[in-house]
Amino acid sequence: MTAVLAGVSAGAAALLAGGVARAQEAAPAAPAAVAPAQSAVEGAAAVQPTVLPAADAAAAALATIPHDLSPWGMFVTASPVVQAVMVGLALASVVTWTIAIAKAVEVSSAKRKARAALAMLEEARSLSQAAERVGFSQGTAATLVRAVIAETHLSADAPSRDGLMDRAASRLERIEAAAGRRMARGTGILATIGSTGPFIGLFGTVWGIMTSFIGISKAQTTNLAVVAPGIAEALLATAIGLVAAIPAVVVYNACSRAIGGHKAQLTDASAAVLRLLSRDIDRHVLPHAASKSRAAE
Repeated sequence: MTAVLAGVSAGAAALLAGGVARAQEAAPAAPAAVAPAQSAVEGAAAVQPTVLPAADAAAAALATIPHDLSPWGMFVTASPVVQAVMVGLALASVVTWTIAIAKAVEVSSAKRKARAALAMLEEARSLSQAAERVGFSQGTAATLVRAVIAETHLSADAPSRDGLMDRAASRLERIEAAAGRRMARGTGILATIGSTGPFIGLFGTVWGIMTSFIGISKAQTTNLAVVAPGIAEALLATAIGLVAAIPAVVVYNACSRAIGGHKAQLTDASAAVLRLLSRDIDRHVLPHAASKSRAAE
């Protein structure tokens, strides 16, 4: 029994000594396991300074975004070049509508007078009667009648019928051309605005987008909230260019049609005057000196 107890005691002591030895061998490995975690913390600390400036730049860029994105707000925050383009296009639009109103009144009045004069010429039986009905009116039709009467007196010593008709037709043609040029004054500006307005607005848009991209590069962010306002301001220039150009083209076409109709009325009036002259030549009753004095007045 004593021998058995001694063997058990020796075995326990051996096991205890082996456990201590294994614990001592595993102890140095603990610092090695802690080392990767420590290096990860140090790496995170090293990365943190590079991340924070980008976040600060994005926050600063978001802080400078304009909150008023109305047309006026975008105009105020746009660059000086884009603002100059917008102001120029706005002035062009004002010029377009001014010319449109002025030409509408002018052409309407001229066509009304031409219709009345044409009806009078159709009813007249001779140049003298037409001159009496025209009186002292200042319309183009009255000018046509006076020009033909003046030519008949200047050609009193030239009995050629064809020569008188050609000279009278030449006078009437030049009067018609002068009236057409006078009526078309200002329409060239409409053509210029209509053709150049979109390109001027596009120039403002290109300049504004270029400025926006420069600001994006300085902010070091591609956030849509940062990019969108600058691009919207740039596109506003193109929108204003179209607002100025489209009415200019429409008004120009309308004026061209109206002026063409008025020229047709003057052509009809010239034909009526030439018919009266032809009748007077065939009747040998050309206007006398009294008619000449009235025409000169």
